[in-house]
Amino acid sequence: MTTIRKEAASNFTPAGRKPGRGAGYYTGKVLINIVLWVFSLSCIFPLVWMGYSSLKLKRQFNADVISIPWKTATLQNYKDILGNQDYHLAESMWNSCRTTVISIVCIVLFSFIVGYILSRIRFKLNRPLYVMFLMGMLIPIHSLLVPMYVLFRNLGIHNQWYTLLFPYIAFGLPMGIFLVEGYVKGIPVSLEEAAAIDGSSFSRTLWSIIMPICRPILVTVAIIQVFSCWNEFSFALCLIQNVHLQTVPLALTQFKGQFGSDYPLQMTAMLITMSPIVLLYFIFSNQIIKGMVAGAVKG
Repeated sequence: MTTIRKEAASNFTPAGRKPGRGAGYYTGKVLINIVLWVFSLSCIFPLVWMGYSSLKLKRQFNADVISIPWKTATLQNYKDILGNQDYHLAESMWNSCRTTVISIVCIVLFSFIVGYILSRIRFKLNRPLYVMFLMGMLIPIHSLLVPMYVLFRNLGIHNQWYTLLFPYIAFGLPMGIFLVEGYVKGIPVSLEEAAAIDGSSFSRTLWSIIMPICRPILVTVAIIQVFSCWNEFSFALCLIQNVHLQTVPLALTQFKGQFGSDYPLQMTAMLITMSPIVLLYFIFSNQIIKGMVAGAVKG
């Protein structure tokens, strides 16, 4: 009886702890979680800091940049920005929305068509075209600013409301094609063969069968490119000079003076302009992760 009790005691493990895993294993997990929490807080704190700093006046911010204005919080910065038409912030947000929406529609549509063709149809220039599109992700946009400005000026299409559509679509297609091509490879060809046997045409199969299956990756492409187009600065600075055509990143530069800056006012403008994108990310964050993981696995 004593022997049985000793064996039972030796096999006992605390609740939640699996046999064969010592204290070092759980200590390592705790340390990893602490490191992840620190990294998460380092990403969240700037947003929180911007939020409560926008409730300060300039003199309060200069006196103490970290403290929270519990008793002195004010919405004066929001009133100054929303009530001053000279900032053109609403007009800039409209320009960014228009450019972003048109760019995303074109990027998603062309990425789906080209990605499907490169994945399913075999022809002589299939791989060279695929490599050429992928090289678009390796070219730094800053090396093309001067040539593109000269080209757009000679063609007379610079400083127009549609000017930014061309570089946004051109630089958004490589990643979209890469993701769609890898995703389509994971779709069984038998689906298209069965549709063909049932009398479905190529276009009907493409739009009615393949496209709904590709919806997760297409949504992922759209959301990623929304962030890219909304935050793009270099092409907008180089190709747009009209204040009534400037996008959000250009509009934010007017809050910086030559000899000083009103940082609370600047943070307020940043919060107003980034709120639609942050809201969009929180709504579709799960869709982004699912689409990226699905594209990686199927590719």
